[in-house]
Amino acid sequence: MATMIRLVRKGKKNRPFYRIVAVSKEKDGRGDVLEILGHYDPLPKEPLVEIKEERTKYWLGVGAQPSDTVRSLLKRKGLLL
Repeated sequence: MATMIRLVRKGKKNRPFYRIVAVSKEKDGRGDVLEILGHYDPLPKEPLVEIKEERTKYWLGVGAQPSDTVRSLLKRKGLLL
């Protein structure tokens, strides 16, 4: 089973909020997530990113592939090179 770490959009219209989740590559991530790893709020002047570092490192260690956007967020937090 291939696993992805990706964003899932939540929030209201014109007020997006994203969860960072580990999900099977075949699923859409809206309901069948394996684990919620954090969240991302892009609207403040300084975007808010909170990530559970230990669990994210675990999922990366077992072969989960981050999406491009999540990869850039992880690099910003110092979890990826």
